[in-house]
Amino acid sequence: MAEASITTGTYKLYPSPRNRVREIFLHEVFVPHPYAIVDPPSYDPRGRWSLFAAHRLADGKNGQLVTFELEADAQRFSSRFVPD
Repeated sequence: MAEASITTGTYKLYPSPRNRVREIFLHEVFVPHPYAIVDPPSYDPRGRWSLFAAHRLADGKNGQLVTFELEADAQRFSSRFVPD
């Protein structure tokens, strides 16, 4: 059975079932809204992406972590994302 969570030095992550890949990419955006609808494909990423429910270890904050293969995709997401 696959692990249900992934722990990094910064986060405890729970992969979204919508992920095509279960990889943590270099460019990360933490969304401090655990119940907001985050739909990375709607932000037209050029590269691959992955989405995780996230628990930030430093301060115990829950949210979501979106990781992107390309820095431009992370910047586009950050500038356009508005929590619902």
